[in-house]
Amino acid sequence: MKKKILIVDDEKQIARMLKIRMEAFGYEADTAHDGVEGLAKAQQYKPDLIILDVMMPKMDGFEVCRKLKEDPALKSTPVIMLSVKAEEKANDLGVIAGADDYMPKPFEPVILMEKIRKLLK
Repeated sequence: MKKKILIVDDEKQIARMLKIRMEAFGYEADTAHDGVEGLAKAQQYKPDLIILDVMMPKMDGFEVCRKLKEDPALKSTPVIMLSVKAEEKANDLGVIAGADDYMPKPFEPVILMEKIRKLLK
């Protein structure tokens, strides 16, 4: 059975590119384009891993991550946060919110794939 990855990013081009890349590497992938939709899809889709943008409308990635980690059905789902906020503070907030890893945008796709493989082992 293919591992499922949920990509939550309000930049539709990035979400589409990541979905294509995940599928090319043999994963099943779905997308959401704001925090509220991302949280709802996570609860419905039950992904094995979530790639979560920080700056999004309706609910930011930090809040989504906190809510995911409070949900008994999703709290063990690894979360990789992506953000143009490359500052250490954003990384710290991601860790506080419960993220398993953090990558600044723009990101190197090869490094992202390594992080995904590591978290899905």
